[in-house]
Amino acid sequence: MQHSRAQSYLALSVATLTFAANFSVWVLYAVLGLELRDELQLSATELGLLLSSPIFTGAVLRLPAGVLAEYYPPKTLFLWQMVLLLPPLLLLNYATTLSDFVLLGLALGLSGVSFTIGIRYVVDWFDSKDQGTAMGIFGAGNAGAAITLILTPIIIKYAGSELVGPFYAGGVVLVMLMFGLLAPNTPRYIGLRNKPEWRQHLNPLKDRRVWRFGLYYYFVFGSFLALTLWLPHYYVNAYKLSMQQAMALTLLFVASSSLVRAAGGWLADRYGARSVNWWVFWVCLVCLFFLSYPPTSMVIQGVEKNVTINIQVNVWLFTALILVIGIAQGFGRASVYKIIYDKYPDHMGSVGGAVAMVGALGGCTLPLMFGFVVDWVGVYSACFMLLYGVLAGCMLLMYAANQHERHQKRVRHAIDTNFLEK
Repeated sequence: MQHSRAQSYLALSVATLTFAANFSVWVLYAVLGLELRDELQLSATELGLLLSSPIFTGAVLRLPAGVLAEYYPPKTLFLWQMVLLLPPLLLLNYATTLSDFVLLGLALGLSGVSFTIGIRYVVDWFDSKDQGTAMGIFGAGNAGAAITLILTPIIIKYAGSELVGPFYAGGVVLVMLMFGLLAPNTPRYIGLRNKPEWRQHLNPLKDRRVWRFGLYYYFVFGSFLALTLWLPHYYVNAYKLSMQQAMALTLLFVASSSLVRAAGGWLADRYGARSVNWWVFWVCLVCLFFLSYPPTSMVIQGVEKNVTINIQVNVWLFTALILVIGIAQGFGRASVYKIIYDKYPDHMGSVGGAVAMVGALGGCTLPLMFGFVVDWVGVYSACFMLLYGVLAGCMLLMYAANQHERHQKRVRHAIDTNFLEK
């Protein structure tokens, strides 16, 4: 069915704002965790468990949500997903123990599936040549984390932490009304009589490339999400900054990484998503090498006296390297989904949901691993050592997969041209 360009832009704008609001709920524990760490006397591992709880359900439910979005109108699913967020938000006020907050965090994770539903909603409004840009703009809704980093400390300061949940519940209701009234119905579902067979949307998941793309997304999105949750605590513990300073620098990371995602989609449309991905990985690998180096003191035995050399990444260099990583990850998140659309344009719900699930699992598992390695190794930069290893593994797999594909193409070309007869 034909639709106007104005409708396309309206659908994209409203969906992006709705996703941003949901994302702000998904990372709510990034700020509340600072309050709860001291209040509940949490270790680094327990803090990682708390931060990971909403991310876990937001990750594992992305694949089922993607399949549902192939079968039911994404607009309807979007609205029901937000309705289900209201009870846990209102119950936050009554939580008193770590177990209470973890259980409510698992329920708040429903906000994480908004990405999968939203992507399925957006792709039907644009032509193939514009998909990277459109999905990049929608993905900029990751900046919803900035809402949490700015707004939540203000609510805690002036109204108390007990009003954070009710305040966000009110915001979700307003966003529901906006989306329900303004979002046009997806063209594919207008007048649709025959529902698609759901099994056909699961068939592409047998392709190993889907899970390889998921691993790439594990780094470019999962580590972005993990750093969004972890950076406030890192700044406070490693550099002894105040909560306000830590939030401001984390906000800078989140905003820059989210807003460049549209540019990443444009680059993927123009120069190829695979090339963008490869450069993203190299840039991040170099930055993580420097971030992994712990504060070190060396004593050199001189002729007349010993010389002590202190080597440390100061807070300004640390912030600069983190910003470079964030910007590169923003490009990478857009390019991964451009690859997915190029390979599976008719299965953006199921394939996109599977990749989003694996990527979001990074936001769930990495904070847990961050807490574990910091407790185990005893240095704060151990979390970046871990990320360096994850990225190195992704790059090796990407190189091997590219080499295998080139070999397969040469073999097919040789067979098609009957090279043995020449």
